[in-house]
Amino acid sequence: MRYVIIGNSAAAVGAVESIRKYDKDNEIVIISDEPYHVYSRPLISYYLGNKVDEDRMAYRERDFYQKNNVTPILGRKAVKINTQYKTVLLEDGREIEFSKLLIATGGKPFVPPMKGLEKKNIHTFIKMDDAKKLKNSVKPGSNVVVVGGGLIGFKAAEGLRDLGINVTVVELADRVLSAILDTQGGMMVQKRLEHFGIKIITQNTVEEILGDEYVSGVVLKDGTKLECDNLIIAIGVVPNTDVVKESEITVNRGIVVDRHMMTNVEGIYAAGDVAEAYDMLYEQNRVIPIWPNAYMQGEVAGANMTGNEMVYDGSFAMNSIGFEDVHMITAGIINPPSDEFEVLVKKDEDKTVYKKLVLKDNRIVGFIKIGEVDRAGIYTNLMKEKVDVSPFKDKLLEDDFGYVYLPKQYRKAKMLGEVVSA
Repeated sequence: MRYVIIGNSAAAVGAVESIRKYDKDNEIVIISDEPYHVYSRPLISYYLGNKVDEDRMAYRERDFYQKNNVTPILGRKAVKINTQYKTVLLEDGREIEFSKLLIATGGKPFVPPMKGLEKKNIHTFIKMDDAKKLKNSVKPGSNVVVVGGGLIGFKAAEGLRDLGINVTVVELADRVLSAILDTQGGMMVQKRLEHFGIKIITQNTVEEILGDEYVSGVVLKDGTKLECDNLIIAIGVVPNTDVVKESEITVNRGIVVDRHMMTNVEGIYAAGDVAEAYDMLYEQNRVIPIWPNAYMQGEVAGANMTGNEMVYDGSFAMNSIGFEDVHMITAGIINPPSDEFEVLVKKDEDKTVYKKLVLKDNRIVGFIKIGEVDRAGIYTNLMKEKVDVSPFKDKLLEDDFGYVYLPKQYRKAKMLGEVVSA
């Protein structure tokens, strides 16, 4: 028996640790196109901004592979999977045989066609090498344009600002972080970003990149010209399904998996940002590219790879992000698509505090918390357990909202660690 994992991030770690709970002996092979020990990708903006060094980026101790009897093949890209012969072809021509396979290749940057993309000093920002390349390319006082005001662009701007760079973010939507914030929340966060020196241009995008060999500026859709020494394309991330393109493994937006994280091919699993798995709010398979979810999916996949059944209960989109004194947590459906939903809002713009709850059938299906983010975990649990909040709905936005407001039966069940029924 040989377990092979393509990928070396959160889902891979979840799988390794899960496999070793049930199978202490059989070989595990990790294949990664990156040469690094497993590291925490969410920290690359802090690495860029000199808040952490490379050693502190490690996601597990340096003896992780040895302790778990893992053979790491790092700095080698997997290019093809042969499902019939159960082999993974590497870019150097080697073939790695597997008994069970986990595809955990994560996401890759989406870069749309753009005039001038061949120039130098154009970057993406999703992995360690991106951060290293960018850090070596910029210098204090230089100008950088970030195309995209989502999570990736937001974190890139943060790291660059810490280096003393002049940053301009260009976002096509009417606000920053449009995928995780509504208009009100996005505008509040944008004001704080601008307060801390980041220039933001919304409802616009880059049409052309200027310069000879190196980028020297950009032309926006409305004709505005911006000077810059470096350009970051941070429009978004798509599942990295390249390795399965010539196989019979089913791909929709991501690799489609069942509740055991198995693909349509027996013995082959997928987890993390590459997988299209069950979303408990939408009650259908969706790609949910968040770090904790990747680990959980890897854990489920790992157990099932050993023959021990574990069911993935599903998850929902959730993000926790901060910049200077602005902290926010968002989850689930934050822009309800119809009048079936009920929206509760409380805000204090002077203090940059915003709370929004989205309910359907008296159950929380989404929330935004900006500024005061404590007790967000209670909302998350109420969402996961699909609790009817009607008995205490009027208390949900109170500043001191906590378990004390919840029904006694619910509090007792939580204290005993029991599953709370909807």
